[in-house]
Amino acid sequence: MARLDGKVALITGAGGGMGRVAAERFAAEGAKVAVIDVEERPEVVEAIAAAGGEAITVAADVRESEQVEAAVAKTIEAFGGLTT
Repeated sequence: MARLDGKVALITGAGGGMGRVAAERFAAEGAKVAVIDVEERPEVVEAIAAAGGEAITVAADVRESEQVEAAVAKTIEAFGGLTT
């Protein structure tokens, strides 16, 4: 059993750099991951899926509260909630 089985994570800046590393690591540990970046990042979702994980991608600018709210709503819709 992985450390994050059954957890749902929303990771901002997950399109590249440390955010992508975090998204891939959370998924490797069993979390379902919402990959959030200013543009959708299907390549990150594909990499996570290829490694056996589950993820979605959502475009959101974290400087815009309504976009963040929409990203949270899409994550909850896809995975049934968020882990706090």
